Amino acid sequence: MPRHALISLDAVIVAVTDGTPRVLVVTDAGVDVLPSGPLDLDAHPTLERGMRAWVAQQTGLALGYVEQLYTFGDRFRDPREASGGPRVISAAYLALVREGRLASGFEAAWADWYGFLPWEDWRQGRPTLIDQRLLPLLAAWTEAHPEHQERARQCFGLDGRPWDPERALERYELLWEAGAVPEAARTARRNTPLAPGRAMGRDHRRILATALGRLRGKLKYRPLVFELLPQRFSLGQLQRVVEALAGQPLHTQNFRRLVANAGLVEPTGQLTHGTGGRPAELFRFRREVLQERPAPGVGLPKAVREA
Repeated sequence: MPRHALISLDAVIVAVTDGTPRVLVVTDAGVDVLPSGPLDLDAHPTLERGMRAWVAQQTGLALGYVEQLYTFGDRFRDPREASGGPRVISAAYLALVREGRLASGFEAAWADWYGFLPWEDWRQGRPTLIDQRLLPLLAAWTEAHPEHQERARQCFGLDGRPWDPERALERYELLWEAGAVPEAARTARRNTPLAPGRAMGRDHRRILATALGRLRGKLKYRPLVFELLPQRFSLGQLQRVVEALAGQPLHTQNFRRLVANAGLVEPTGQLTHGTGGRPAELFRFRREVLQERPAPGVGLPKAVREA
């Protein structure tokens, strides 16, 4: 008898609040997962509208900007398949929002993105957990699997290799293959020391890592960051949002020069008030830049200072 597949519609919903990148999660069987649900062939005219319907049903949130992220279809990516359930193929979407109070009655909450992927946060310099926790377990694994030694060096910036912020998915997958994340313990290597970080159900942390890498790449050529900001913002707010997504500190003057030269923002003539410090000038996103240039990003690589 032929087996069948189930199409799941998953959403990575991202906000940046007070300089902290956050993702919206729901609880399923006591673990964090992304908002998701199966495609209803009768009720959902498109995949995106189906995803929006599940997000509204599970979180009470009506989404604005979304884009399709990736399709995930690996065998046994959902543990229920191993028990005779259907193969689950996920169409994942990325949504950018401004965080607000969630409606009551939903098992949904905002969670720190780097709580799930703590090795990705370099805003205070190279995370000590890389040298103290990750390198020993990767060294032990690559000693037994030397074909992965160069891959580990490239992914984690070892032995003089540069750290590439966009390789978030490759880093998570390497740790999964090494059996160093709880999600991998379902299949093998239960005695392997685990990397720090909050686990998720199914393979949703892999989807989260995919979204992080995608966002970091798009900072260079798409003005998506402005979807996470209010209509009027200071340049300091803009910088903190970019730093939160990039996971790296930025040189303030270089960053502001790049933003100005790119024509991304324009002054509003207003100042911030009530912050307890010196008032800051407020700006807004220049939407005309979308017609003026084919790739109006914030130019992140040249703005990053060495950590």
